[in-house]
Amino acid sequence: MTRQLDPLGVAVIGAGYWGPNLTRNFQASARWHLRWLCDLDVARAQQVLGRYSTVQTTSDFAAVLADPDVHAVAIATPAATHAELALQALEAGKHVLVEKPLAASYADAERVVKRADELGLTLMCDHTFCYTSAVSELRNLVRSGDLGDVQFVDSVRINLGLVQRDVDVLWDLAPHDLSILDYVLADGCRPLAVAAHGSDPIGAGVACVAYLTLQLPGGALAHVHVNWLSPTKVRSFLLGGSKRTVLWDDMNPMQRVTVFDRGVDLTAAEDLDPEDRRAARISYRSGGLVAPALPEKEALRAMVEEFAGAIREKRAPLTDGHAGLRVLDILEAASRSLEYQGAVVPLRAGR
Repeated sequence: MTRQLDPLGVAVIGAGYWGPNLTRNFQASARWHLRWLCDLDVARAQQVLGRYSTVQTTSDFAAVLADPDVHAVAIATPAATHAELALQALEAGKHVLVEKPLAASYADAERVVKRADELGLTLMCDHTFCYTSAVSELRNLVRSGDLGDVQFVDSVRINLGLVQRDVDVLWDLAPHDLSILDYVLADGCRPLAVAAHGSDPIGAGVACVAYLTLQLPGGALAHVHVNWLSPTKVRSFLLGGSKRTVLWDDMNPMQRVTVFDRGVDLTAAEDLDPEDRRAARISYRSGGLVAPALPEKEALRAMVEEFAGAIREKRAPLTDGHAGLRVLDILEAASRSLEYQGAVVPLRAGR
């Protein structure tokens, strides 16, 4: 009879906004043993854990790293601290999970990814939406070829607030959409360049509304709209293919994913005069639609299970450090585009 593997020891760093969610999911997983919750405010960490928890609390990150029973750390601190904390953990021989974004800059993230590769340790980005049933279905549909060649993507993430003071709406909301796009698209369909437009109509000092246009191989476009000022909340992702189109509507729990067999086809018209050929070649496909049944699961639970699986199996996680790098590449290029009033900025994949 195969012996059950002992749970991996883990510490969560940060008990603020996201840390409690990570804490809860690590505690609920049989593959993990949460040993520490580390925060500069120890009282806050103790409040997150509750009065009767056996998990240790501390404000001393070095003490956590010195614990030989801690195999991994999950970093949920402000983005400006991600790179330094991740590097310290890697140097201590710990596997690392980092909430988005991987670092405050591409250069810092690159240092972290390079060091993890050199040390042979698992580095994972907490791109949570990628572990939802809906986005997993999107990935399967795209990568199986069921949708055909990607022709367009239109992603919308808008709501009222919260207006940030230290980052603009691009850096606050777009990482979700960009990580989904990176996860769903095949490796040969990475964005090549980006143009961004933004505005600050309320005088907040940062862009509160922004639009990104990403150039994809083969002439396809991906469009991302993020907005802090919308009175209605919209979370949608529409991906059109040469065979079918899929819509993910995260605000519709009864039918999150819909696949449409509708679109535009080109038919042979070689025997027609050139002036008639273009119109004759276009035909419209008006088939049915399918709403696949999706299992209900908590994305964060699936994410922490993937982290454990990647460590145990010595493989790259689905959202590894390189995925985090690609997202930061787009964010930095988009910021440069905003500075130059929407100029097209090439991405590293397109250079």
